[in-house]
Amino acid sequence: MLLLAALLGLCLGSFLNVVIVRLPVMLMHGWRAEAREALELPEEHNEPFNLVTPRSMCPSCEAPIAWHDNIPVIGWLKRRGRCANCQARISPQYPLVELAGGVLAVAVVALYGVGFQAGFMLAACLALLAMAVIDLRTQLLPDVLTLPLLWAGLLYQLLFQPLMLESAVIGAMAGYLALWSVYWLFRLITGKEGMGYGDFKLLAALGAWLGWQYLPLLLILSAGVGAVLGILIQLAVPRLRGAPMPFGPYLALAGWIALLAGEPLMAVYGRFFLI
Repeated sequence: MLLLAALLGLCLGSFLNVVIVRLPVMLMHGWRAEAREALELPEEHNEPFNLVTPRSMCPSCEAPIAWHDNIPVIGWLKRRGRCANCQARISPQYPLVELAGGVLAVAVVALYGVGFQAGFMLAACLALLAMAVIDLRTQLLPDVLTLPLLWAGLLYQLLFQPLMLESAVIGAMAGYLALWSVYWLFRLITGKEGMGYGDFKLLAALGAWLGWQYLPLLLILSAGVGAVLGILIQLAVPRLRGAPMPFGPYLALAGWIALLAGEPLMAVYGRFFLI
């Protein structure tokens, strides 16, 4: 069963790569069309671009990628991370996301078995994976991902843990307000924006999935990991010193940890911080 879960996760990870690369472009096209309509400019006629069309192609030479080169991880390894047509490098993001999808699927099945509850949990973990990589690439957390994740969290509680629904609703509200308050405090003190509204919505979504009790743990995990990795990255890559760092990936990492290992972590958290 775990092998099947791994294969499914690899395939879903391959699809997530399409979402990660194309969704920001699709949103940009939509915003551009809305702006042209507002300015009463002629409508642009572009080739269809969505999650299905056009077919996968090399980002450098735009040569179509053969089906056997699209096999998760194996296709990238077979070509040694290069395009079969122009030999340009293909980002290691593709096999890494696929592997992450496989690992998350195995973890969810190992913890929750096979069923609707596991399906909900896997969807949440994969959505966090997509958002983390999109935020790393574009510093954008799209509403089309954060808001469905929030509503799915409330539905999850309603279906599987109805006694947690009140806690989830409070968690969604408190999660949003917590980072919203930090944002405005930082802005009033420094005159700068420290984070985006997508971060508020992502923490609200995690609050819906986990309940308000987990919010302090999520903030401690995300801020701690973010601080350590941010320092290491800026030390390793001097050109990134002073550059804005996305917070979404750290929230997503904290969300995975809490979703998959929340109860023992909460026990440790309660023992050391709530004495």
